[in-house]
Amino acid sequence: MGSLGRAVYTLGNLIRATGQAMDRLGFQLQGSYYIPEQISRHRTIMDIFEKSPVVDKDAFIAPSASVIGDVQVGRGSSIWYGSVLRGDVNSISVGSGTNIQDNSLVHVAKSNISGKVLPTIIGDNVTIGHGAVIHGCTIEDEAFVGMGATLLDGVFVEKHAMVAAGSLVRQNTRVPVGEVWAGNPAKFLRKLTDEEIAFISQAATNYINLAKVHAAENSKSFDEIELEKMLRKKFAKRDEESQVFRLGILRVIFPLSKFDRSFTLVPRCMTYLAITFPP
Repeated sequence: MGSLGRAVYTLGNLIRATGQAMDRLGFQLQGSYYIPEQISRHRTIMDIFEKSPVVDKDAFIAPSASVIGDVQVGRGSSIWYGSVLRGDVNSISVGSGTNIQDNSLVHVAKSNISGKVLPTIIGDNVTIGHGAVIHGCTIEDEAFVGMGATLLDGVFVEKHAMVAAGSLVRQNTRVPVGEVWAGNPAKFLRKLTDEEIAFISQAATNYINLAKVHAAENSKSFDEIELEKMLRKKFAKRDEESQVFRLGILRVIFPLSKFDRSFTLVPRCMTYLAITFPP
């Protein structure tokens, strides 16, 4: 940095410090009327060590989730609120149609004691429940990991296998196809029924559809949100014959018979065609 650059940098620091001092003074003068407002610096997609996440355009990453480093997320997959996928010392691969639910952690190990590389590989249509910890594991297609389960380095979960909620699967354990493992440490519990195997596939499909709704809602602009709020308030009615009236909840009723072609609103989740505003 040259002399001019250092001078500009110093001047910038002085201006910033002056602004911060004036901000603090304003807070003190406001007294009890002071309301602190924090600005979030959270980044949903973040590079590290020159490694960038690769996320399919049809995947849903919740605003409060973190996808960091060498991570691939396939089509139709969803990473839910508060979840962290940290591919710093190794890679993470998430297939298509997989859901990693709220507050889950997916991490990797550079290698085990014997030097074996331990990335995390998650297949297609996998369901990983809330608060699960997945570390240096391989999970095949259409497997199910219950809420709060922990899978340690080298674990291999085969297709159509299930790890029960709250279980701890020890290092280098293999969960065979079609089996339920549970406990701490996790052990074989029983075979999955055909209905339970079908449920695993259906659970993944349900989350694919649910993610589309959340993606649409999270992508709305400020103007769209304000307009929808105004419409709900304008057309809200109390229905005395329904349970919601007794609970004090307003049910939104749009008077379709009064619509004309004077205005058109097309939100991302649902379509209101030709909405008018009657007096």
